[in-house]
Amino acid sequence: MLFLTDEMKREIILEHYSFPDNKKKIKEDEYKNYEVIRMDSDSCIDDITIFLKKENGIITECFFNGLGCALSTAATDILCNLVINKDIKDALYIIEQYENMLHEKEYDAEVLDELIAFSNTYKQAARIKCASIGAEGITKIIKGENKDE
Repeated sequence: MLFLTDEMKREIILEHYSFPDNKKKIKEDEYKNYEVIRMDSDSCIDDITIFLKKENGIITECFFNGLGCALSTAATDILCNLVINKDIKDALYIIEQYENMLHEKEYDAEVLDELIAFSNTYKQAARIKCASIGAEGITKIIKGENKDE
């Protein structure tokens, strides 16, 4: 498990916000190659589209595009890093542990890696939506709840 000071947490969030690994644009005609969901927020500028590809029960690609605040961009970026090359069950477990942490429930910190940077988010309840918008979107895609998008 990572132990991070508050300063280290801010640095991780800022790094993934400023230089996200998994934020990229694709042409609209390429959308058909992915499972896609658009997620937005009523309380923040967050409006992101998440793209996911699965092969034989393994997530082979996960990326996003759009506009998001520092928390939603960084959290979605880190989540994409963590679910790529994971089977569906493991990806859902990581997301469940992350959401547990955000809501001050018991969680398995061993699987969260840099998501631990969001461990203080619960102190600002309005920011939980920002920090969880990517997790919610990835979960909906995995569970097939994006089909009417």
